[in-house]
Amino acid sequence: MPLEKKQFTDILSKLVVTKEGKRLGMVKDITFETRTGELIQIVVKDATSYTKNLTLEATADGEVLFPYNSIIAIGDFVVVSEEDLI
Repeated sequence: MPLEKKQFTDILSKLVVTKEGKRLGMVKDITFETRTGELIQIVVKDATSYTKNLTLEATADGEVLFPYNSIIAIGDFVVVSEEDLI
């Protein structure tokens, strides 16, 4: 089921959590395919120690990259499926 469309500013600086409620960090940016507009990843800053143990791809600045398809819901928080990260 596709996520409802959101403005970038609605997602920016939201807390990223797992569906179990574990805090992962804050949304800093998103990456997308410029040709198609397809969203690829969310860039997460202030990653928690739990997040750093997930062995996810990271930027040179240490920000963690979450695959966009791991996002379950966007509301007060950005909720991701931990199973989709491993």
